Amino acid sequence: MKIARIGEIGSERPVVVVGEDAIFVDSLISDWNRETLSAGALAKVSQADLSSLPKVSFGSSRVGTPVDRPTKLICVGLNYLKHIEESNAATPSEPVIFMKAPDSFIGPNDDVVVPPGSMHTDYEVELAVVIGKRALYLKDPSESPDYILGYSVSQDISERHWQLERSGQWVKGKSFPHFNPMGPVIVTGDELNPHDLRLWCTVDGQARQDSRTSDLLFGINHIVWYISQFMELFPGDVINTGTPSGVGMGHKPTKYLQDGQVLHTGIEGIGEITSQVRDHC
Repeated sequence: MKIARIGEIGSERPVVVVGEDAIFVDSLISDWNRETLSAGALAKVSQADLSSLPKVSFGSSRVGTPVDRPTKLICVGLNYLKHIEESNAATPSEPVIFMKAPDSFIGPNDDVVVPPGSMHTDYEVELAVVIGKRALYLKDPSESPDYILGYSVSQDISERHWQLERSGQWVKGKSFPHFNPMGPVIVTGDELNPHDLRLWCTVDGQARQDSRTSDLLFGINHIVWYISQFMELFPGDVINTGTPSGVGMGHKPTKYLQDGQVLHTGIEGIGEITSQVRDHC
């Protein structure tokens, strides 16, 4: 199943995407969020007859974030070997975990806004894992798929000056408004093998990142298991699993995002998203 939310900001409605159609399911559930997912929203919708429900062409109106108000946005850093190399970093012995403000989430095709005075705003295509049920102290990575709702396309926009040159945690360079486009859909785990998917990113049509999830240092199941050892995960929580090489910081000279550029991101089997880059007014 592919689930999404469409509508203007603050007025999004939950849908199921079938082919080119977005079928409204707000007569069955109020939204795709922590509360409804915890109460079995996915099973309720999947078991319902959707044939008589209203529908529109998916993409004919604004697409919102595919899950509303996630409790947490957790990120894994330095998780592709070539990206570790371009970052001049040591290979981690355990996953590098940091947080990003959930308020940074925006719709998949909303504008990415460069903060005031920033000269180092960067792009990072990432496979997003969306949690489907509460997970804490999982015994083994093999249990992880049972706790995953599905997968989506995420852009972990990063301001490198605040991330790397100002002392403290990376969260400062990650949490600006408009810094995490996500979507267009969540593809449920029963319909997608996430372990060898192509993921890519272009800026103004120029290829910047192109890799496969099979190149992850720490795999998806390991990441979910690992995080559950020290943090309780709830339905709707999102994990950005890391970015491959080719980020703007890794180019020589660097290629950071600038006002007016078009950022295009895709992951095989999930979809593509496009954001206009603009300066903060």
